[in-house]
Amino acid sequence: MSATTAGIAAVVVSYRSASTLDACLHRLRIAEGVTQIRVVDNGSDDGTLDIASQHALADPRVRFIANPDNPGFAVACNQGARDSDAPWLAFVNPDLQVERDSLVRLRAHALAQGRPCLLGADLYGEDGMHDGAARRRDPDFAAMLRNPTGGVKLEVPPDPERTLQPVDAVSGALMLMPRELFDRIDGLDEGYRLHAEDLDLCRRARQAGALVAVANDVAVLHVRGVSSRSRPLFVEWHKHRGLWRYFFRFEAPRRGLAVRAAVFAAIWAHFAAKLPRMWPRR
Repeated sequence: MSATTAGIAAVVVSYRSASTLDACLHRLRIAEGVTQIRVVDNGSDDGTLDIASQHALADPRVRFIANPDNPGFAVACNQGARDSDAPWLAFVNPDLQVERDSLVRLRAHALAQGRPCLLGADLYGEDGMHDGAARRRDPDFAAMLRNPTGGVKLEVPPDPERTLQPVDAVSGALMLMPRELFDRIDGLDEGYRLHAEDLDLCRRARQAGALVAVANDVAVLHVRGVSSRSRPLFVEWHKHRGLWRYFFRFEAPRRGLAVRAAVFAAIWAHFAAKLPRMWPRR
């Protein structure tokens, strides 16, 4: 098998994803280059299991892994990756709808660079607007200290002049990388439960010499937040917990105790500031 035809294993982590999973898997099954599909479910109770099982019965490339509880997104991604053996890995959210050629175009971009790459796509929502999470910079904790309730602004605008736009981090909703790179950096950090694990993975990929970039010519629909709408408090808690873990891993060793304490306080002050907006939704 040549590099240009080397297979792609698509890993889909589901949780209460019944409303979008069927369309996601249909599209992956007809997508070019996909030789394996692994659906890892984190304890869904909404019909997700039936949908995944039906696709597994209909297509031998689909294998379904049902976790009895929810060990977290990073754990499930690693499970799916290590249950497959294709040379390329694509992590695909269940609320993502790839086009027939989306993944092979990403793979072609990666091969053209002549170096390891972790690539994302130009994600857009149902309203046609760019998904800001597709292009991000590393968190600026100094800015958070200056304005704790303002949070950490990560979005980077699209650069229409560049087909492949280098960024610090892409969205975990769609990430394509060679298995060799995934194995070399030991996959996703399972210490994250939900959110910030993609920032962590991208940073470690860059530290390993890989290019992290967004293919601006590969547009993919992302129906955001399907599995998160019923539990906003849980999601926000783990977003902020993940941000603290990210700071502790990458920034804290270079900072004094006072700065560490200030960042901790700023992260949780931002969480507290968001609480009033979540109660009506609950």
